[in-house]
Amino acid sequence: MAEHEHGKMDTTTQEKTFDGFIRMVTWGTVISIGVLIFIGLVNG
Repeated sequence: MAEHEHGKMDTTTQEKTFDGFIRMVTWGTVISIGVLIFIGLVNG
Protein backbone atom coordinates (compact mmCIF):
# COMPACT_ATOMS: atom_id res chain seq x y z
CA MET A 1 0.00 0.00 0.00
CA ALA A 2 1.31 3.44 -0.91
CA GLU A 3 2.16 6.02 1.70
CA HIS A 4 -0.24 8.94 1.95
CA GLU A 5 1.35 12.33 1.44
CA HIS A 6 -0.78 15.21 2.68
CA GLY A 7 -1.57 17.73 -0.06
CA LYS A 8 -0.41 15.56 -2.98
CA MET A 9 -3.80 14.33 -4.23
CA ASP A 10 -5.02 15.50 -7.65
CA THR A 11 -8.41 17.10 -7.00
CA THR A 12 -9.17 18.57 -10.44
CA THR A 13 -12.01 16.13 -11.11
CA GLN A 14 -13.62 16.83 -7.74
CA GLU A 15 -13.29 20.58 -8.29
CA LYS A 16 -14.93 20.36 -11.74
CA THR A 17 -17.76 18.27 -10.29
CA PHE A 18 -18.29 20.75 -7.45
CA ASP A 19 -18.27 23.70 -9.88
CA GLY A 20 -20.88 21.95 -12.02
CA PHE A 21 -23.02 21.24 -8.96
CA ILE A 22 -22.87 24.86 -7.82
CA ARG A 23 -23.74 26.05 -11.33
CA MET A 24 -26.72 23.65 -11.48
CA VAL A 25 -28.02 24.74 -8.07
CA THR A 26 -27.63 28.42 -8.98
CA TRP A 27 -29.55 28.04 -12.25
CA GLY A 28 -32.20 25.92 -10.54
CA THR A 29 -32.68 28.62 -7.91
CA VAL A 30 -32.90 31.40 -10.49
CA ILE A 31 -35.42 29.47 -12.58
CA SER A 32 -37.51 28.60 -9.51
CA ILE A 33 -37.62 32.21 -8.35
CA GLY A 34 -38.52 33.32 -11.88
CA VAL A 35 -41.38 30.81 -12.05
CA LEU A 36 -42.68 31.92 -8.65
CA ILE A 37 -42.59 35.59 -9.69
CA PHE A 38 -44.37 34.73 -12.94
CA ILE A 39 -47.07 32.78 -11.09
CA GLY A 40 -47.48 35.65 -8.65
CA LEU A 41 -47.90 38.18 -11.46
CA VAL A 42 -50.35 36.03 -13.39
CA ASN A 43 -52.51 35.32 -10.35
CA GLY A 44 -52.26 38.83 -8.96
